[in-house]
Amino acid sequence: MGWFDALLGRSKAARPDLDALFALPSAAVTLRAATGFAPVGTGSVCFRAAEGGAFARLQQEIEALMGETRVSQDAYGYTWLSVRNPDVAGLVTDLHAANSSLESAGFGPSLLCTLVTFADSAQRKLAIVYLYKRGTFYPFAPAGEPRRDNALELQVRGVLEQELRIEPDLASWFPVWGAPGL
Repeated sequence: MGWFDALLGRSKAARPDLDALFALPSAAVTLRAATGFAPVGTGSVCFRAAEGGAFARLQQEIEALMGETRVSQDAYGYTWLSVRNPDVAGLVTDLHAANSSLESAGFGPSLLCTLVTFADSAQRKLAIVYLYKRGTFYPFAPAGEPRRDNALELQVRGVLEQELRIEPDLASWFPVWGAPGL
């Protein structure tokens, strides 16, 4: 970033750091202790699928690498690659592998987000979402579309801000309605 950008208040976007996903198992312990939300064993990678045989082969390779996966499309045209693993560390490793495979094959710009799903004893759902292009996390607590539990999201932000790089711009906490596992 040059001095002219600084003068105009522009800042460089954070580079994605997929290794930040490995902080999630520790954050899950903190989240459970503070709020009662525990991982349910599901996670997803969201991306804009490219056309063509190369992308289709890569998607098949990812599915073969990760074992049990489910591919679905949402109403906005994004593809969701869902993974089940009861061990949160194993789940994060699977999600990291999917993201890394897409990124190393040149599809990094197609990645939107990665999420891990949590639930409490009342079966309320919560997702911790990693924004690929911003390199940050945020909580998403659906309360029945189109409502979300903003108080819970802010509580989770307070609980996890020492564990994860939380997205500071609340306008970037976009809802992920219809995400697999929520």
